[in-house]
Amino acid sequence: MPRRILIAPDKFKGSLSAMDAAVAMARGIHQTEPDAELDLCPIADGGEGFMETLQPTLAGKWITCPAVDPLGRPIESRYVLANTQQGLTAILEMAETAGLWRLKNEQRFPLQATTRGVGMQMAHAITEHSVARIILGLGGSATTDGGAGMAAALGVRFLDENEMAIDPTPANLHRLQRIDGRFRLALPEIIAACDVENPLLGPRGSTAVFSEQKGASADEKVVLEHALTHLTTIAGGEASADIPGAGAAGGLGFGLLHFAAAKLVSGFDLLANVLDLENRIRSADHVITGEGSIDHQSLSGKGPVALARLATSLGVPVTGFCGLADADARNSGIFHNLHALADTGHPLDALMSDAALHLTQLVAKSTI
Repeated sequence: MPRRILIAPDKFKGSLSAMDAAVAMARGIHQTEPDAELDLCPIADGGEGFMETLQPTLAGKWITCPAVDPLGRPIESRYVLANTQQGLTAILEMAETAGLWRLKNEQRFPLQATTRGVGMQMAHAITEHSVARIILGLGGSATTDGGAGMAAALGVRFLDENEMAIDPTPANLHRLQRIDGRFRLALPEIIAACDVENPLLGPRGSTAVFSEQKGASADEKVVLEHALTHLTTIAGGEASADIPGAGAAGGLGFGLLHFAAAKLVSGFDLLANVLDLENRIRSADHVITGEGSIDHQSLSGKGPVALARLATSLGVPVTGFCGLADADARNSGIFHNLHALADTGHPLDALMSDAALHLTQLVAKSTI
């Protein structure tokens, strides 16, 4: 009797989208099990791919709107609009406007980077479509502005000692003396999906953990932490800053909590519910998942690991595929088998440039 296999990878960052990875895996399985019944179910965290994962399941349509990128330059952006049981819902991912992918390496200026584009998208969904709910994926950010740019785009005013409005980038936040929220748009229910539990400030906060990958030097880290601390003090947001997830996406979690009364939820749990993952796992004989890197950071609950834990709890074995795997992941016992493209001996450039072919070959020759 043919096996039924659930194929549910996240993206292989820089080389394959989640759907591309799922298709490559499916080709590999069909080379050795041509009769296997395959259920392709790409997953995502709150970063790139969040909207594309939810759009087909929710039968949503793509909406385009003007916004700005992390450096405030005009762009054309998009989000998903879907009719749901909770009413008309906009599905956004902050990386669409404020993502690191928008910048070249030499354009990473964390003191100037803003989430204003995120707020512009939210405002468009509210004013143009009167949405009842916004679901916003957090991840892949180029920003460390505490969500101030997002709040400014929604009408919150950030004022200096002369009651003049400032552009609340990290470089300007030291000038902040008062925040006026009287002109903020009336907001619908806002749900922010994130899979990190970092607070806004301190050794586990947004600056300490995430800002270096966004281009911050040691000196800039000091400025960023001071800026976020000052923002928190002026906003009276100490309680929000301590909530797990407040440090997500450069502190956008904090901004959403404090300025938009958002609810932070596990991105995986949200996707699992929308995608009906539990029932799809139960109907499978085996689950295949993966992403670009499965390592010690993944063990905190990133998508493929969370999926593997759910499948294991339901008694369904899980095989993982990735570009790189470290000892912590290999020894975690979470996966029935874990296979890494890096173990094939091919040069990294070749693996990245032709990732689909190499992934198909690896799946075809691996024990599943």
